[in-house]
Amino acid sequence: MHAPARRLGICAYALFSLLLLGPLESGCKSQTTSQGSGQNQPKTAAEINAQAAPPTPAPVSSVVSARLHEIAAAGKLASMDRPDFSDYRMHFQHAYETSNFAPLWLNGNQPTPQATAIIVLLQNSLHKGLNPDDYDAGRWQARVDGLKTANDPALAEFDAAMTVGLMRYISDLHIGRVNPTHFNFGIDIETKKYDMPQFVTQDVQHAVDAQAVLDQVEPTYDGYKRTGVALQHYLELAAKGDGPPVPDVAKSLAVGDAYPGTAQLAARLQLLGDLPANATVNTDAHIYDASLSGGVKTFQERHGLTPDGKLGKDTVQQLNVPLATRVVQLNNALERWRWLPPQFPQPPVVANIPEFVVRGFDADHKVAFSSNVVVGKAMRTQTPVFAKDMKYIVFRPYWNITPSITRGEIVPHLTKDRSYLARKNMEITDSGGKVITDGAVSDAVLAQLRAGKLMVRQKPGKDNSLGLVKFIFPNENNVYLHSTPAQELFSRSRRDFSHGCVRVEKPAELAAYLLRDQPPWTLEKVQQAMQAGPDNQQVNLKTPVPVVIFYLTAVVEEDGSVHFFDDIYGHDKSLNAVLAKGPPYPG
Repeated sequence: MHAPARRLGICAYALFSLLLLGPLESGCKSQTTSQGSGQNQPKTAAEINAQAAPPTPAPVSSVVSARLHEIAAAGKLASMDRPDFSDYRMHFQHAYETSNFAPLWLNGNQPTPQATAIIVLLQNSLHKGLNPDDYDAGRWQARVDGLKTANDPALAEFDAAMTVGLMRYISDLHIGRVNPTHFNFGIDIETKKYDMPQFVTQDVQHAVDAQAVLDQVEPTYDGYKRTGVALQHYLELAAKGDGPPVPDVAKSLAVGDAYPGTAQLAARLQLLGDLPANATVNTDAHIYDASLSGGVKTFQERHGLTPDGKLGKDTVQQLNVPLATRVVQLNNALERWRWLPPQFPQPPVVANIPEFVVRGFDADHKVAFSSNVVVGKAMRTQTPVFAKDMKYIVFRPYWNITPSITRGEIVPHLTKDRSYLARKNMEITDSGGKVITDGAVSDAVLAQLRAGKLMVRQKPGKDNSLGLVKFIFPNENNVYLHSTPAQELFSRSRRDFSHGCVRVEKPAELAAYLLRDQPPWTLEKVQQAMQAGPDNQQVNLKTPVPVVIFYLTAVVEEDGSVHFFDDIYGHDKSLNAVLAKGPPYPG
């Protein structure tokens, strides 16, 4: 979709059901609701503006009006840091049509109170994880100072820049800067969009409290808010500087080993909060002691490393990641939070790919289930980012092997070993599920298999590659959650080993969580179905459950601890490359 349509389509809020840690907004024109009991509902834009009355419009200068017409026609304004606003041109024009191309933000040659409040927000946009240059943050003071002596064209340009900056700011905070479909992510932001001209001219232009109105455009998820708080902390840390780097190690160090970099290590751990400021560390002894090891273990737990308390090369590398890089990771996390929909009928299941963790949430948006997972291989079979509804669970499932795996793996094995099927408890079927053979494979059958006319599936059982349960949320990627007999992989800190599906370490607990409102599906009943129940037993969910396969390399837990993970698929790198070009961003 082209950028103009992406940025500001129809305002509607019926999106796919998904949630991470809290509710989002519900409705148009900043009307937001909170889910869960005991929470105060934020005021709507109408309530905030209840006492506002539009001032009597001043006479419109023909020169100002003509200049605003010119700017609207061009979709560019050279005096802005980001002159091209073609993605907002029609919305800009419609906004000024409501005032007959009179200024929206000026009272004579002075900014309105609303304009003054907006300027402060644009100047502080860095603290929202945005790029201040996108909103002319560094130009506003000089523009305001020059208003008293500004001629009519300059007044028009001030007003136009204000409108463009505000529209960008609203949209970027509400739905993110880049449409996730640009990265082939299956997350739809279209139904979240505001009617931007209406929002600007009816809700913001005459607002009693413009900042309060604009605060409503952001997600209200707890996780989003915690990420914003963490961003402020890391911005402050980055402003102070990284300090001396932690010296590398030739081999992994354990408690008692000599290490000349104890002072630098202690300083870095204390800077990051992993070692208490009052911790006793004898840095003159140059010994890696228990206190340092404890701080390292805490750091490792926050950075996706094996938390063994040993100081190895990977840990040193993560310790020396510039704080500015951590700021970017938090910015990217905020961007992706903004892609999510406003509200959800059911608490979701969320798998975060770089973290190798899946979580389920309760009615109060707190973590009710958590498990390590294995995701798709970074080099060949990446797990896609998307959101769908889980519809049913299958206990003791068949593994219906995809055509690509059949061609790339099964056929080569059968070519070398015609008894491969029997050894792997597999069988060949036709399109209707009729079994052709589960033993030796003839040349004729192999030829049909190679031509895609037959299929391969693995029989149910403890050695089935899907394990003893799978969780189905129908999607075009043929990706789902499932258990696995390969439990040893969950002990590794990096877990990208699958063909694209998500393997769950605690599948029985996940099934019990999903069926918690469907008696008699207790954990014990689930375990019985997995171990001794009928093969391929399907249990439909009474209510579909949103499933989000997501990608955050920065996560702030409920306890406030900030966790960072490697960009295993390069999605952060791709996002940063797009954002570095500035607006207009791809839609």
